Amino acid sequence: MPNDVSEESMSLLERFVVLMYDRTSDTMEVNDARKQLFAHKSRALENLPPKQAALQQHIKRASLQGYCWNQTLVLNPELPIPSDWGWTKEASGWQPLWTTLPEASKSCHELIHCGCKNGCTGRCKCTKAALKCTALCACSGDC
Repeated sequence: MPNDVSEESMSLLERFVVLMYDRTSDTMEVNDARKQLFAHKSRALENLPPKQAALQQHIKRASLQGYCWNQTLVLNPELPIPSDWGWTKEASGWQPLWTTLPEASKSCHELIHCGCKNGCTGRCKCTKAALKCTALCACSGDC
């Protein structure tokens, strides 16, 4: 079993996935296709291809499954560690690792802004999120 999915295989699979979502696209990468389909073709989020990081984890899980099935007739198969192939060990057992990217809600704090006009109070979105006000806020970060 190889240690990882090769770049050549990944680029071929990315192109295949792009064509599954938009057969007329000339885009090679899923991240570019997501952007194009969302911005220019007004596709809903559920109709966009997965991000590259999520696709890579899915490909790893599928590769591991195929490898395990290929070993069914081997007396004592040596199977790879699932954590190297898109799985994570939880208390309840092995769970899919959906992506290596941070959760969007945790990485988009800079988009939080408040509508406070006369100083920030207890109802301020920024204060509730334990963030300082920014230029996007109605108070312009002057509170």
